[in-house]
Amino acid sequence: MSTNSLVDKTATYLDERVAAGKVVKGFARKTFPDHWSFMLGEICLYTFVILVISGTFLTLWYVPSMTLVTYEGPYAPLVGSTISDAYNSTLAISFEIRGGLLMRQIHHWSALLFVAAILAHMARVFVTGAFRKPREFNWVLGATLAVLGLAAGFTGYSLPDDLLSGNGLRIIQGVILSIPVVGTYIQFFLFGGQFPGESIIPRLFISHVMIVPALLIAVIGAHLALVIVHKHTQYPGPGRKNTNVIGYPLYPVYVAKAGGFFFIVFGVVTLISAFVTINPIWNYGAYDPSPISAGTQPDWYIGFVDGALRLTPGAGLEWSLFGYTLAMNVFLPALVIPGLMVTFLFAYPFLEAWVTGDKREHHLLDRPRNAPARTSIGVAALTFYVVLHFAAGADVIATHFELSFNDIIWALRILVIIGPAIAFFVTKRTCLALQRRDRDLALHGVESGRVVRTEDGEYFEVHNELNPYERWTLVQHEVYTPVELAEGSKKSLGQRARAWATRFYFEDRIEPVTPAELEEQHAVHGDGDTPAVGASSGSRAGVGSGQA
Repeated sequence: MSTNSLVDKTATYLDERVAAGKVVKGFARKTFPDHWSFMLGEICLYTFVILVISGTFLTLWYVPSMTLVTYEGPYAPLVGSTISDAYNSTLAISFEIRGGLLMRQIHHWSALLFVAAILAHMARVFVTGAFRKPREFNWVLGATLAVLGLAAGFTGYSLPDDLLSGNGLRIIQGVILSIPVVGTYIQFFLFGGQFPGESIIPRLFISHVMIVPALLIAVIGAHLALVIVHKHTQYPGPGRKNTNVIGYPLYPVYVAKAGGFFFIVFGVVTLISAFVTINPIWNYGAYDPSPISAGTQPDWYIGFVDGALRLTPGAGLEWSLFGYTLAMNVFLPALVIPGLMVTFLFAYPFLEAWVTGDKREHHLLDRPRNAPARTSIGVAALTFYVVLHFAAGADVIATHFELSFNDIIWALRILVIIGPAIAFFVTKRTCLALQRRDRDLALHGVESGRVVRTEDGEYFEVHNELNPYERWTLVQHEVYTPVELAEGSKKSLGQRARAWATRFYFEDRIEPVTPAELEEQHAVHGDGDTPAVGASSGSRAGVGSGQA
């Protein structure tokens, strides 16, 4: 029997029983738009695949036990030391298993890239408005994926049981203890007794290789399924509407592209892992609760929690109430602030839908400049995150630049408050300025470099009119207006709040060019040559109610 005949019979068998032909045919014809920013989501998926492959390799040799043994491996400085089985097996993977160190580094670097790609992908979705109806729940799944990525990173980071990861566990224990009333009990059950106990490594291992990956696979599967159910978003352009998708079919175009891009990502991660050392646990030694390494830093994605802890004043935020100690100087920065950040992340699509009152489906993306309030909120949130991240390395900054640690902390305390406000203001004015520039381009075209003198002796520079395809991108967006409450009517708290929110979002805006304005401009300059903005002829583009 030939290979083709076997394939035909197998395909027929599956098609008759599970309708595989219809599913494959429909899926293969699925159209995807082509833009580089869509690859950020692909990087998330590909790095997760790399994590599964490399993690499976490491699981074969890793021993999740805190039983103490004497090290007798090839790393001479530790020979004769009393270490845990977990640390011993990690050293064995690094020095005794062929390719083990490379695989450890591939796993660690791909984990960092996985979280980075998730956040970059979410930032793209946020500033382009891709979370709007009907994709609100897909945004929630993406935010859940980000939280699970942090959980996977933390549980894996602690498994080697070296001094660095042990100090991280010690910080987590302190955070748990700060939870009012129940913190002590949670810590006791999590660690199986007093810190560090003998149960935490096996429990983290189960979470890292079974529970969290299972949840990640389920969320990724649901996320991709909703991408298929809701047709793919696309950037605005000629011929692109909410009712169509312009792009290439999944098969054969995107199958070939995706396969090639996966190997590019795998190759880059492997190259970095081969030449850039990360987490050299043999330098840190086994975990011992007594010493603390100077200048140690958590993985970048969890650094904002450490930074919040460092910026919070210790004095005045620790109280005693009914026999309980309330360590608000730990509870607020380590649990409340991250909790508020995650809550805002989950709630934003529904918040913006409430502000705009828009119930329509959106499949065309916004240009970030055309949603200045949203873009500014995103940049302000990123600024807040980055300042907290720098605070986590305040001691390293102080030692490397020979600065006062206390001065750095105070400067960052001020910056974490005023920095987001400054970032919001600058970003919003920049977006409005770019909108004004787009409006001028749509009305007057681009500079030609040709200066013309009129019969009256006036001079102006001729602008070449944009073609309709270029102009479409500049004028196609919608502009929302603030809600105006009727005078004298009784307003509820919700109505007042929404009216304030719409003013916050939409009071400053640049109106897009209307067809009437274009016709008027063409009537004045029927020859197709347009004078520059502010020319002596008096022709000038109008603006909306906002001023950039």
